[in-house]
Amino acid sequence: MVALHARVLIVAKDDALAGPLAEGLDRLGWRTVTARGPYAAIAALGDMEIEVAIIDATASVEDALTLARRMRAACAPRHLPVIAIGVPGLGAEAAGFDLTLAPPLHPAQAALRLESLTRMTIAEEEFELRVETFGEHGRQLALPDEASGTYRVLAIGEPDPQFLALSNALARSGAEVVGAFTAYTAFDYLHERAFDAVVLWAGENQAEALSIATGMRRNTKLYHVPAMLYLQSPAQIGLAEAFHRGVSDLATPETPAADTAGRVIELARTYRRQNAIRQALEKARRSGLMDAATGLFTRDLFAAHLARLVQASRLRNRPLSICVLRVADRPETAQARRGGWLDRAVPQIGSMIGRLVRAEDTAARLGPEIFALALPATPQAAARAAGERICAVIACTAFDAGDQKPPFVVDFDIGVAEVEPGENAARALERAAAKAMQLKAG
Repeated sequence: MVALHARVLIVAKDDALAGPLAEGLDRLGWRTVTARGPYAAIAALGDMEIEVAIIDATASVEDALTLARRMRAACAPRHLPVIAIGVPGLGAEAAGFDLTLAPPLHPAQAALRLESLTRMTIAEEEFELRVETFGEHGRQLALPDEASGTYRVLAIGEPDPQFLALSNALARSGAEVVGAFTAYTAFDYLHERAFDAVVLWAGENQAEALSIATGMRRNTKLYHVPAMLYLQSPAQIGLAEAFHRGVSDLATPETPAADTAGRVIELARTYRRQNAIRQALEKARRSGLMDAATGLFTRDLFAAHLARLVQASRLRNRPLSICVLRVADRPETAQARRGGWLDRAVPQIGSMIGRLVRAEDTAARLGPEIFALALPATPQAAARAAGERICAVIACTAFDAGDQKPPFVVDFDIGVAEVEPGENAARALERAAAKAMQLKAG
């Protein structure tokens, strides 16, 4: 029965790679199913709601590319991200995969990459739908060319000969490499310039390298920038600890510098792709079709896009949830409403909602004090958690009440509905709104 709920399909001829990876991913919440060949893989895609596929490409890159194309075609119109293991430094061929990784692949490393890759896939699907919706309203959206320009890599660490060899290999691969000897200099560079990847030399002080990776993951601007940890030896640090601290990949001087450079370039390629999609979705928010006060989708634009989302979720066999946020009636809120101060706070509230949702989510202003979220590939429980998180952040914000009165805070009544089979967009939205109104009445 476990296989029926699998999220990850691993295609490998034996358990040398698939066994430990599947066991580790299962423990981390990424349920797996293994196929021994292409026919079993295609059959598994037809029987289960697979979110991502991992192919062992060590035997034949050409066969893996062919299988990746067949698997994507079998899942269409739902996008299926495909990871290939065992093909570092593929160069142009890597375009046939969403991600290429070198063996051995630690489950903690795989889980981090799976999370990022599935998010990117949902964002790509969302962008395609927004192109259609905005096109109907006379606005053309385009995805930036993520392949244009040289990859920019920040190399952080003392100029050890081994580390310099890797930096030179990156430069020979066409990357622009900038060196930083200390953490302070590194963060100055990271805040002043845009980089596609970071390489951290552990050297004699791996604690400092890990602290930089951790610091990047705690910064919203740097959170998605991949970090390669370059170790003096594999035994220098625990692999699980490194990946949980925010490292994207690990390498040692035992691996040829050219191969390690290829892995860094692959990290940069994937990051630039993800960044291009996020930028495209952000640009859609500045299209001129949005609500002027809040920057969110207008009611009519949201209705048109929601109908398209519902249809796409059905075709792609993905969940879709709607969350309605209605400003709750509280004594302090009522007083601010009478004085007109709530109306003045609404633009800030809407702007906060727009910043707190994921790039692939659609946030709209339906009325003076009513907001809605459409969350693709999100079941009802996760949608409620997202709505509650947004409301909790806004509830911590004090808004001006004027006339030397104490600031007021805003709370919300939340209604959530997951779109049911055969249900249209209007009905699903009505159910979510009715739940918010029930809370209001209560």
